[in-house]
Amino acid sequence: MLPLSLLKTAQGHPMLVELKNGETYNGHLVNCDTWMNIHLREVICTSKDGDRFWRMPECYVRGNTIKYLRVPDEVIDKVQEEAKSRTDRKPPGVGRGRGRGGRDDSAAGRQGKGYGRGMDDGGAKGRGKGGPSAKSGGRGGGRGRG
Repeated sequence: MLPLSLLKTAQGHPMLVELKNGETYNGHLVNCDTWMNIHLREVICTSKDGDRFWRMPECYVRGNTIKYLRVPDEVIDKVQEEAKSRTDRKPPGVGRGRGRGGRDDSAAGRQGKGYGRGMDDGGAKGRGKGGPSAKSGGRGGGRGRG
């Protein structure tokens, strides 16, 4: 389970954030980004000594100041179920790699690797519209001018 997928699932749920300086923030997660910056609502901030408290309507915490996050167990269970269902849907080995060197019977209707357009299937030797038999007096090639 990846931390960012956990945070995306935890949106709207209460959580506790402890910073590296010892302060803690309790609130509901509104949003998070790829750098683990988080936006909380209905926040109660506690000093590192635990003797001072502040109530804030919302708060933004930079990701690199976070020491740890505590999320409800129901969120963790939900992420694990999603990961399990994702692995059950896709058989192993499917969707891996960069799509190169595939099978000859591709579903996209394209010809397999190594099959070019020849004279037997109306190809024009790769010379645009002209080709060797485009017009009786033509030289072939070109852009089909008359």
